[in-house]
Amino acid sequence: MPVPSAPRRTLVTGANRGLGLEFVRQLLARGDRVVATARHPARANALNHLVGEHPGRLHVLPLDVADAKSHAELARELHLVTDGLDLLINNAGVLHSGERFGHVPPAQLDDTLRTNASGPFLLTQTLAPHIADGGKVANLSSVLGSIASVDGFHTPSYAISKAAQNMATALLATALRERSIAVVALHPGWVQTEMGGSGAQITPEASVAGLLKVIDELGIDDTGTFRDWRGHAMPW
Repeated sequence: MPVPSAPRRTLVTGANRGLGLEFVRQLLARGDRVVATARHPARANALNHLVGEHPGRLHVLPLDVADAKSHAELARELHLVTDGLDLLINNAGVLHSGERFGHVPPAQLDDTLRTNASGPFLLTQTLAPHIADGGKVANLSSVLGSIASVDGFHTPSYAISKAAQNMATALLATALRERSIAVVALHPGWVQTEMGGSGAQITPEASVAGLLKVIDELGIDDTGTFRDWRGHAMPW
């Protein structure tokens, strides 16, 4: 895996479990400085254990990605733990299972859109002044957000939210291009996490290793693209 020439300053949302936690582990292992966020940091036992193992290089801050006030509070606290960001990984997300046509609860759809689409867009907008010119923003998307790949009525709230997030990625890419900040949508594969389920095909370790390699190799010419964890182009 290519390693940046200097320690990278990264913020990872939804870092208390699953892919977010694995991102933190692998970023720390390669020497980066990490700000990890979770809705309830006091309950993030695995994350807090990593703080003890990497003093001074990992800081945990509270964030509810669905709450714009929480974004503002994070921005106010950020300067206390880092002098800027080189990479923002918008990983936090929610998937409500069991939805079927005719029985998709409006509150469930609204919650998913706030968390998976509005949240990453508004958080990136809020944190943009803290991201260094030439930095990167990685939005964790999904093949389920690919309109061209729809093959049935599957997880509608999640699919709609990820399609909306993909548009947010494209718009952010245009807004931040003048600062040479590359913004990309990334499909992690079907990963063996609480969200992905026991039947998933890819380990979190393999997915994150692949995603970090893709992120490392991104240039400004790649901004606004949709890739999978192996670097392959995904259909919109």
